[in-house]
Amino acid sequence: MEWTSDAIILGTRKHSEADVVLEVMTPDHGRHAGLVRGGRSRRQQPTLQPGNEVHVTWRARLADHLGTFSVEPVHLRAADLMTSALGLHGIQHLAALLRLLPERDPHPGLYDALKVVINHLDRFDVAGPLLVRFEVALLEELGFGLDLTSCAATGTTEDLAYVSPKSARAVSREAGAPYHEKMLPLPPFLTDGQRQPGSEITWQDLQGGFCLTAFFLARNVYEPCNIRNGTMRESLISALEKSYRAHTPWNFAGGN
Repeated sequence: MEWTSDAIILGTRKHSEADVVLEVMTPDHGRHAGLVRGGRSRRQQPTLQPGNEVHVTWRARLADHLGTFSVEPVHLRAADLMTSALGLHGIQHLAALLRLLPERDPHPGLYDALKVVINHLDRFDVAGPLLVRFEVALLEELGFGLDLTSCAATGTTEDLAYVSPKSARAVSREAGAPYHEKMLPLPPFLTDGQRQPGSEITWQDLQGGFCLTAFFLARNVYEPCNIRNGTMRESLISALEKSYRAHTPWNFAGGN
């Protein structure tokens, strides 16, 4: 068995004194692991860091074996990611999200989205909305997609302001007003035709997006599977908030 693919490194774990088990995300083979012989060497360690884009060839005698990877560097961005809290926590959080998917299950759309997010982790104003959208896309791939295209009550596509926690569908401001306290806020940047990443998205908008995805991830994924959500997501959100406070203090006018 053999295949070759582009890949983004998610992490490694020690296998022996010299080798590591490498975990990558690929477009056609999904999240995949393989043994890298000599992966703990000084020559290979800089390549085998989370966030790096590589070219891998996987070989195994049988399809269900761990197999081995040979790895060639393509874009080594890990060193830059590690220089900021946003980069460091961002790649860790993305890797944790992808581990919710079955191993070797192809998700080419998520691979493309992962590549876009990683390429923008140096821009807090762009990375934040992209991270929320990545979580929305992950929910979709897991079978728990949100329907944010039209109002569940009236069918309108205008002034969508809420998401129903029961149906995971958008609700217009007018239709949702009587149930305001029971609804989840829908940030404008998540609706088609409204504000897109990088275009004056406030911290309040971004915080609302993370609260929205957190609710459905907890209800549909973490709690049913008895998965403990670690602190990486909180650390990521904290890093984003610090960046917003430092660069766009007007977003915090009147409180948070």
